[in-house]
Amino acid sequence: MLTHKDLVARAEALQPLLREHAQATETDRRVPEPVIEALTEAGMFKIATPRRYGGYQSSMRTMLDVSAALAEGDGSTAWVVTLVNVCNWITSLFPSKAQDDVFGADPDARVTGVLSPTATAAKVDGGWRVSGRWYYNSGSWHSNWAVLGVPLTDADGKVVDQGLILAPRSELDLEDTWFVAGMKGTASNCLIAQDIFVPDHRVMSVPAAIEGRYPTEHKDEILSRSAFVPVLALVLAGPQLGLGRAALKYVTDKASRKPISYTFYETQAESVAVQMQVAEAALRVDTATLHAQRAAKDIDDAASSGTYLNFAQRARVRADTGWVIQNVLEAINTLVSVHGAASFAEVNPLQRIWRDANTAGRHAVAAPAVAIEVYGKALLGIDEIITPLV
Repeated sequence: MLTHKDLVARAEALQPLLREHAQATETDRRVPEPVIEALTEAGMFKIATPRRYGGYQSSMRTMLDVSAALAEGDGSTAWVVTLVNVCNWITSLFPSKAQDDVFGADPDARVTGVLSPTATAAKVDGGWRVSGRWYYNSGSWHSNWAVLGVPLTDADGKVVDQGLILAPRSELDLEDTWFVAGMKGTASNCLIAQDIFVPDHRVMSVPAAIEGRYPTEHKDEILSRSAFVPVLALVLAGPQLGLGRAALKYVTDKASRKPISYTFYETQAESVAVQMQVAEAALRVDTATLHAQRAAKDIDDAASSGTYLNFAQRARVRADTGWVIQNVLEAINTLVSVHGAASFAEVNPLQRIWRDANTAGRHAVAAPAVAIEVYGKALLGIDEIITPLV
């Protein structure tokens, strides 16, 4: 079985390939097939897949570090891998019969998803009839299955629960809607269901999952005991960390050769102001990394011990995630200012890093302001709930 170190090393080895195809990834608005094939061959989509199906079923820390390593090569590619892995993890929480439908038929299955219940669902014998549209489904061109949010209703049509369904990608239509400034290559398009049938075993309650009540029968699988929302939030920090490291490396490498225009400095590296700004950016990336690693340890330790993070602990993981995003964005903004107007040349990878980080950093589940408010309320014992996703 491959170790954490092995999987991260495989991700690092793919960085040159990801950089080579980065422009094509943007232009085509999806990850090129040669890259998908290389990622598949390296096992990058099986980080969270149960070992029963040949996956690595690793840990939160491994998911985080693999995503970060890939993002040093290309942000969009790392985002797609991240979202597939976390949706594969969600699939591992469903009953065995549902997992067999997905991974039993294809151990290399790639699941993508959207949790928002932008759909209708009517109960019928043996399952549900579902119709809906789900924006924005990252990796949509590359998925075999999708995990999608639906409102669950009673016989009178009243919403009584929120669910997640597993649907074969072959039963879903795709509308090409992802025209954006950053993370252009994530293919985060709209998936559409038109009166599809979803059997009961492929439906899971979201409120129950938030509290750690998963339908999987495999209670001995440590990764599948991890806290629901903390995992969903923290995975989004992985690509940000890699983008921050990539920006720092690019700017520091160039600083020894790039002059500061309209000054007497022959290189940026000679300037005390640049030295201080680079140090500040590096410390922000380090701060982000330490918070992300602490949060991953909280998740992994609880899963290993068979306990479930309480509300305050889960709130801190959300806050840690927001703190990662905030610090990485501030670090990248500082580095762009150090590098100067050349940062925004189309041939300069720094502008893509800047766009990718600022786009991904606005994901609702990772929003720093909401996360920090949730944590502050938890610390002060204020019972007001502003989001169910804690």
